[in-house]
Amino acid sequence: MWIGDRKVKIRAWLYEHQSITGGVVPILFLDTDVDGNAPEDREITDVLYGGDERYRLKQEIVLGIGGVRMLEALDFKIAKYHMNEGHSSLLTLELLRKNNINADEVKDLCIFTTHTPVEAAFDKFPYDLVNELLGERFPIDVLKEYGGRDRLNMTLLALNLSKYTNGVTKTHMEYSRKLFPGHLIMSVTNGVHSYTWTCQYFRELFDKYIPGWANEPELLVRVGPIPDKEIWEAHLKAKRDLLEFIKKRTGVELDINTLTLGFARRATAYKRATLIFSDLERLRELNRRGRLQLVFAGKAHPRDTGGKLMIKEIHNYMAQLKDEVKIVYLENYNMEMAARLTSGVDVWLNTPLPPLEASGTSGMKAAHNGVINFSVLDGWWIEGCVEGVTGWAIGPPPDEPLEEHERRRRELRDLYNKLEYLIIPTFYERRDRWINMMSNSIGKVAYYFNSHRMMRRYVTEAYLL
Repeated sequence: MWIGDRKVKIRAWLYEHQSITGGVVPILFLDTDVDGNAPEDREITDVLYGGDERYRLKQEIVLGIGGVRMLEALDFKIAKYHMNEGHSSLLTLELLRKNNINADEVKDLCIFTTHTPVEAAFDKFPYDLVNELLGERFPIDVLKEYGGRDRLNMTLLALNLSKYTNGVTKTHMEYSRKLFPGHLIMSVTNGVHSYTWTCQYFRELFDKYIPGWANEPELLVRVGPIPDKEIWEAHLKAKRDLLEFIKKRTGVELDINTLTLGFARRATAYKRATLIFSDLERLRELNRRGRLQLVFAGKAHPRDTGGKLMIKEIHNYMAQLKDEVKIVYLENYNMEMAARLTSGVDVWLNTPLPPLEASGTSGMKAAHNGVINFSVLDGWWIEGCVEGVTGWAIGPPPDEPLEEHERRRRELRDLYNKLEYLIIPTFYERRDRWINMMSNSIGKVAYYFNSHRMMRRYVTEAYLL
């Protein structure tokens, strides 16, 4: 295929993912590091989200246009193309070319899911660069009709050429409709793969009491008959594994009987990982009321200076509280570590700045392991939170009109007050109530916020259109 004034070869690597039920899903990875390509072109697929505008547009040409051509070359028969975020939306141009610029035929083939409520995150490219790299093979007037008059907006391109579009939570849907008035944007709330994110000990427990749960996670609603003692024992085993992992990684020995809060996700400013340190004296008082341990993890994007500074701030707070509150920050965050954390802590803390959390999924993973969520009302938690039943909310809902300083004040009030008057006393003094909430996390959260339910909705509401 042509990119600019050079022909670029693309090859595909095949990875076959085998499910626990024996099914196989082929995954193709596109690669331009091929003999015969110019050195500059061999580097197009080297770095994810790397380089400048030019590099990014080349990558999106390979993914979108090259992806369609690769599937065709491998004789895949595609009924629907599902674009997740705008990075692949140039596939619509290839489909327009193949269908004689018939937009209705292209729309019948395409589904688009937007994953961010931040307009600045939408890829936009100047038309002189687009014209340089795509040339006359794709008429510029067509690009401007569907992708925006001033710059090629990849999100707008996908929206205009898809029959079904959606956000990833109900709140995100509403916010996206404001960003793109006139577009019918629906919602399919995200979910996580239940078996993958349920730890060994809860898998064994569910296998014993809820046979078939792995293939039909909705059955987790039947968690009620599982004895409290066995839920607590499964949790302690997962917690012990986490604490041993932490000791091996950091040399810090945490106490299995101490209330442990976990916070692990991409390190970026709007996630506000340092919110709990807003009032150090209050945090010290809480620790005297009932011992606390904090476990952090997460990487910042190499170019995210704010995210890097946030990690540095957490380490500074760790030093200030060194002899009072045990805090660890785990390096080299990955999926394995995420699974240990979401199953091994007692409370999953989440403090994003509304409305910037389109969905979030880490709390769903925690719920599969009976870990209780304590989160700002944003993203999926607006749908998952039943106050005092499935977990606790921090601050007001994002649609409540408040000045920013008042929202912040109420968030901090909830964060510290609920820890002091609800979470700490329940954990230490009302273990039966605590385990009941763990059970609710499984039976009222995990049973619904899973990828089986999510995919069923995509199939019935989008793919079969």
